[in-house]
Amino acid sequence: MTMSRLTLALMLSLSLPAMASAETLKLYTSQPNEDAQKTVDAFEAANPDITVEWVRDGTTQLMTRMAAEMEAGAGQPDVLLIADTVTLEGLAQEGKLTAYVSPEAEGYDPALYSAEGYYYSTKLITTGIVYNTGAAEVPTSWADLEKPEYKGMIASPSPLYSGAALIHLAAVTNDPTLGWEHYEALAANETVAQGGNGGVFTAVAAGEKPYGVLVDFMALRAKAEGSPVDFVFPSEGVTYVTEPVAIMEGAANMEAAQKFVDFVLSEEGQQLVVDMGYIPARNGLESPEGFPARDSIKLMDFDAAKALADTEANKARFSEIFGVQ
Repeated sequence: MTMSRLTLALMLSLSLPAMASAETLKLYTSQPNEDAQKTVDAFEAANPDITVEWVRDGTTQLMTRMAAEMEAGAGQPDVLLIADTVTLEGLAQEGKLTAYVSPEAEGYDPALYSAEGYYYSTKLITTGIVYNTGAAEVPTSWADLEKPEYKGMIASPSPLYSGAALIHLAAVTNDPTLGWEHYEALAANETVAQGGNGGVFTAVAAGEKPYGVLVDFMALRAKAEGSPVDFVFPSEGVTYVTEPVAIMEGAANMEAAQKFVDFVLSEEGQQLVVDMGYIPARNGLESPEGFPARDSIKLMDFDAAKALADTEANKARFSEIFGVQ
């Protein structure tokens, strides 16, 4: 049967509103590629009228790219989903983020999002102590790493290289029970502080160093796969990065951007975080298998604005203590 021109025209006219209403959301993210794809797929499934175009790179590289694009008038992303709150605090202070009060915020501790709504944490990636199961002792606190028996046995990421390590330094040095004295003690104990978390894990898993300062999921996932490592959440508390989400000022697709923020903060979005193997930022959800319960984890106090203001001074003092550049 041949379709009449009138029928075809009618069908096209009925489809035009749906076509016109389709939106494209531009996302910049530092999530691993597999996680980013899962996030986008889940959001698009929940919002079939929105298509997400996403770019994945490290946070520093994304910020450099974004600055160059904006300076050249080549557009900007609508949404950021990147590693840490300090970077977003800097953008907020520069007036580059839009404040959005998400209805999902009520499921979160106020310490995990900007009071004005400039950014919201989406997960907890904590830093604690990894140890090789062949080690002579099992530490229970950050202070244990200062003991003489740990001399020459500790690996740590460098805050000159790792964003998580820089945030760890900011929180620890502002803790009244640890402070800069902790870093001075680590240096005196011949702690090797260089590179990122990956190098620390490799050294501990191989037995090159019995102990290390490391992000949780690297150790706990490897432990579940049979690697000879285990992980300690120190008694003083853990530091953390939170992969926050934020909307850019002047976002071309503001409504879609708000929907994205609401989705990653929702119970559905947070269950996706758990399924990926991370501790959810939202209260009331169970942690992934092998991780401690969300409400049993003690988080150290962290002030993103202060950490931002202290960044260069913290790096300089660390360099002086450890004799590195």
